[in-house]
Amino acid sequence: MTVHDLLASARGRLRRLPAAEVPTALGRGAFLVDIRPAAQRAEEGEVVNALVIERNVLEWRLDPESDARIPEAGNHDVEWVILCQEGYTSSLAAASLQEIGLYRATDVIGGYKALKDNGILI
Repeated sequence: MTVHDLLASARGRLRRLPAAEVPTALGRGAFLVDIRPAAQRAEEGEVVNALVIERNVLEWRLDPESDARIPEAGNHDVEWVILCQEGYTSSLAAASLQEIGLYRATDVIGGYKALKDNGILI
């Protein structure tokens, strides 16, 4: 298996969101989670109303059964929309969240770059 196979498998389980659909998802109660590293956020810019959780601790912060969970992670029915720079790492992260029972997890097609290019939440 290659990283491309892994990515294709992950994306096959997701209903990925185009950037234009992100505001609608947030309006229905979804949480946008920016997993980009701090240096990348500082260089590229922040996203309005996004929770910032770096990739290396994502599962621990969003799993409702974890002692390290954030307050928003109250149950397995939360809709999490994961955001990285271009939509690759976020696909793998969202699939990982689904593997721990967070079946409404997904990501943004094109990531932060797509939000920025469309003037959404920037």
